[in-house]
Amino acid sequence: MKRSDVIRSIQVRFKHMRESDAAAIFDTVIDSIITTISNGNRVEIRGFGNFQPRRHAAKVGFNPVTRKTESMGPATTILFKPSPVLTKKMNE
Repeated sequence: MKRSDVIRSIQVRFKHMRESDAAAIFDTVIDSIITTISNGNRVEIRGFGNFQPRRHAAKVGFNPVTRKTESMGPATTILFKPSPVLTKKMNE
């Protein structure tokens, strides 16, 4: 599903809404999620799942092309844990 598909489904649900208004709503929600996660906080969407930043410590890795060990600095990724409702729905 693409961004345009989500915007279109918002318009289908709220028939009076213009495409630009639906896009603004979608962008506001996504920006809010991004801001919250980048500040180090968790986002919980009931019935969908949780997003939370996960910090990884610095480590030494191996580059198979150059056959040398390389130092990799600390990194932050995003962990998504689906809700039980979503997991159950996917397994039906």
